[in-house]
Amino acid sequence: MARAAIYPGSFDPLTNGHVAIIQRGLKLFDRLVVAVANNPQKTPLFTPDERRRFILEAVGHDPRVEVDQFDGLLVEYARVRGVHTVLRGLRAVSDFEYEFQLANMNRKLLPDLESVFVMTGEDYFYVTARLVREVATFGGDVTGLVPPHVAAELTRRFPR
Repeated sequence: MARAAIYPGSFDPLTNGHVAIIQRGLKLFDRLVVAVANNPQKTPLFTPDERRRFILEAVGHDPRVEVDQFDGLLVEYARVRGVHTVLRGLRAVSDFEYEFQLANMNRKLLPDLESVFVMTGEDYFYVTARLVREVATFGGDVTGLVPPHVAAELTRRFPR
């Protein structure tokens, strides 16, 4: 039986840290569903379709990676997909506190759902999508923080 996990996130924009977690997840799981969350509490920079395209391009259309999108609760999405493991990346202690609460709430709502945490590599522990958006908005160079095709799109939207 193939081991599968869901790697959920807004991915707005996709960062090299996200890509690193996907690559590391593929060492742990046979199949990874990268699930773009549509969060009504956030105003996204990129549409869900643009974010899906960025992810597909970054993973080279690896057949082990499925890129999807979802609305609502992750536990409902996991239940519908029949996947019982969530992959999450941790950058700092503050991430752990939030992720710990989230994982326990998810298990309360869906007891079969397990969370697996991997530490973000030292090259990306300070990179967040929010900070990348902020740097790009003010015309800063995001090279090395996001995949080249995402950097090009950010530069197009926010010329220096």
